[in-house]
Amino acid sequence: MADPGHAPVLEVTGLRKEFGELVAVDDVSFSLEAARSLAIVGESGSGKTTVARIIVGLERPTRGTISACSHDRSRPARSARDRRRRGREVQIVFQDPYTSLDPRQSAEASIDEVLRKHHRWPADQRRARVAELIGLVGLDSRQARALPRALSGGQRQRVAIARSLAAEPRVLILDESVAALDVSIQAQVLNLLADIRDETGVSYVLISHDLAVVRQLTDEAIVMYRGRVVERGSTAQVLDDPQESYTRRLRASVPRPGWRPGADEQ
Repeated sequence: MADPGHAPVLEVTGLRKEFGELVAVDDVSFSLEAARSLAIVGESGSGKTTVARIIVGLERPTRGTISACSHDRSRPARSARDRRRRGREVQIVFQDPYTSLDPRQSAEASIDEVLRKHHRWPADQRRARVAELIGLVGLDSRQARALPRALSGGQRQRVAIARSLAAEPRVLILDESVAALDVSIQAQVLNLLADIRDETGVSYVLISHDLAVVRQLTDEAIVMYRGRVVERGSTAQVLDDPQESYTRRLRASVPRPGWRPGADEQ
């Protein structure tokens, strides 16, 4: 998918993951350029989240390679320095921001913690960057001082996004990151993510089963079924003119305007 004239910021080749006799991911390959966004689409159990966990280093591949910013990350980091470098290359935002944030830390403290880990900046420079990130995700100073329990789900997800961006990653993985939000808040967060990409040049890998979200945020898409890629192409092509029966079934499963539960069974 990458332009041959540009080195991809993320490249996955021949990825395979086995859990005992279960093959969760089988021969998955794709690449992603800077400031582009890729959707990995599929139903639960398709292997898409396992791919995300392997890329970020939470799972080890059985076979295959992962490269981010021309650095191999197929094997565990060898040192703290290597782990910090990897954190500046790829970050992840999970579906549930409440469990991914420390309940004892305010929003600004959680962001500052990342800055202290990845940048040797004096305190005043960190404070300025925290304020900048808080503003970037559309929160105010009162919300910045609040603990996660005092924030709404959408506000917590904005904190999680700001915290991930504090490492200044080249790639941000969004693992069903708006799935738990209601539709109006989803739209706000998706618009925010689009603005952040335009401003920072970060690339996104969106893990999702929601085709409306995929359409709004991504340029390209791959469709996974039972651990394998069954279709790939531009997002518009995959969603509007799917070639594979599984992709057509996914698209057909999206509720249409006026649809009522059980209406098709009458």
